[in-house]
Amino acid sequence: MNTSKNVSKDIKAMQNGDKNRRTLIQVVVAVVLIALVAAIALFIVNRDSTSGDVSAAGSGASTGAQLTPTSLTDDGAIRFGNPDATTVISVVEDFQCPACKNFESISGSTLQQLADAGNVAVDYRPISILDRFSNGTMYSTRAASAAVCVAENDRDNWMNWHTAMFEQQPSEGGTGLTDDELVAIAAAAGADSPAVASCITDGSYTDWVTTQTQSVLGEGINGTPNVRVNGTDIANPTPENILTAAADN
Repeated sequence: MNTSKNVSKDIKAMQNGDKNRRTLIQVVVAVVLIALVAAIALFIVNRDSTSGDVSAAGSGASTGAQLTPTSLTDDGAIRFGNPDATTVISVVEDFQCPACKNFESISGSTLQQLADAGNVAVDYRPISILDRFSNGTMYSTRAASAAVCVAENDRDNWMNWHTAMFEQQPSEGGTGLTDDELVAIAAAAGADSPAVASCITDGSYTDWVTTQTQSVLGEGINGTPNVRVNGTDIANPTPENILTAAADN
């Protein structure tokens, strides 16, 4: 009888020991799992943060919320001349576009004269359809964003800046102009305020430019320069043809 009782006590002790060991193992496993989950979460956060920094540095794009210009027309144009004019000349351009540079050199002064005369409005609509020709630096987008930066902060010097930008247009297939070079062009044109400089280097309107480009393409415009008078395309926008179209409207 005593032997039976002793065996029973030994079995219960073993059972209790096994139960305690199982509980301890479960606790250890839970702690390890929690630590592992925390480590994975920390790794993902650090990876995403680092990836975001690299992307922003490489593209020049803004990582903040999209900014919307306040001085542009409803369709995203930088307007000069009579804001209430019934004749509106619209120019859609890409600062990386060689044909746009040629158009500016031939007809740019005519557009300025028309705007200064006060009987028409001249709308400039910068877009970015040629980023693929700037070796990954998104030059078209950054240049269009810079156009808005100057328009928003120093409109009086925008025309001078616009002329200088095409005069210093980089070749296709290169890296385009750097943000510092864009700031220098603006400063040389008279737009030398800290607000302009920070707007350009921050890429403040790059997201807006992307949205604006899609909007313009949605209008059926698929090439630059696109020149219209009151919505009608001018197939060969020479100074003479622009003046004739403006007079007819």
